[in-house]
Amino acid sequence: MALHRNVRRRRFSPVRTLRYGSVWAVAVALLAGCSAPSPDGAPVSPASPGSSPSSSGTPGPSASSTSSGTPASSASSTPSATPTPSVEPTPERVELPRGGVELFPDYRLVGFSGHPYSAGLGRLGIGAIDERVDEIEELGKELAGERKVMPVLELIAVVVQADPGSDGAYRTRTSDEIIGEYLEAARRHDGMLLLNVQPGRASMAEEVRALEKWLVEPDVGVALDPEWDITAEQLPGLSYGHTTGEEINEIASYLDGLVTEQNLPQKPLVFHQVAPGVVSNVAAIQEYAGVEVIRSVDGIGSAGMKIETYNLLMKDLPPTVHAGFKLFFEEDVVLGPLMTPAEVLALTPPPEYVLYE
Repeated sequence: MALHRNVRRRRFSPVRTLRYGSVWAVAVALLAGCSAPSPDGAPVSPASPGSSPSSSGTPGPSASSTSSGTPASSASSTPSATPTPSVEPTPERVELPRGGVELFPDYRLVGFSGHPYSAGLGRLGIGAIDERVDEIEELGKELAGERKVMPVLELIAVVVQADPGSDGAYRTRTSDEIIGEYLEAARRHDGMLLLNVQPGRASMAEEVRALEKWLVEPDVGVALDPEWDITAEQLPGLSYGHTTGEEINEIASYLDGLVTEQNLPQKPLVFHQVAPGVVSNVAAIQEYAGVEVIRSVDGIGSAGMKIETYNLLMKDLPPTVHAGFKLFFEEDVVLGPLMTPAEVLALTPPPEYVLYE
């Protein structure tokens, strides 16, 4: 069978050479099974718990007659008392899967990332989903510290591709069927689903908006992969993509609007950063009542290399952004043992989102 190539991560270092070709191996089934979300397609998950119920019309006085049956326009009509409008109660805010409406400081997010069509894209795509969540729960016991753990399934919902595709965007969208399957799995374990976006040459903000029917759910957030946010002159895997604090603000503001409109709990908005130049002007990221923005330090390397890059990217972390950290089960151990949960919690500041691929 012909292969459909996909891009993987590269060595973790503030300044490092890109690796080529070693991990371009996603089957052509990815294109067969992934498609643009249908604007009319209903998600597998139930209707948004965050949606407010329809309010019935408030009864008002009749415009045509009074209680005596005399036309209202008649001089002999008896004026009716002005009714007091009824007030619809404000619906209670929907809670997070494990309670409350705010993520931090109550929770530490612990998750796996991946895609079911390629084990090479991460641990989440290997074997049965429920078994992977059980593994997340076990790791969570060691990573909890003084917090509760929120299991996270970070599904790559927009996958960067080595081939341009019919629209030249170098990305494909994961099907509604797969997204619904992973959301149901997250709900079976009182966890959250994060939809990861690798936009290729498409607009990252537009790719996020295309997922809106999932984002109005109370247990669905977003992860951005700006390493794969490339220009029309770039090819994925040959050079780093790039985003800005302003674009992250645009996406955070959009999500914050959904939270307000749907009366939802806070949503995580993660941006993975493999090197300093991948995201510029992080200081521009603002604070949002309904969104917690997280900078996840990404990349492959030994414990020393990973800690070095983490410390570098934490130096300019604004107070509006939380810390995250990513580890690789297979690639990291090529250069040394995988960092232990205790070593991860010893980072300064301790990451509030710990992700394994």
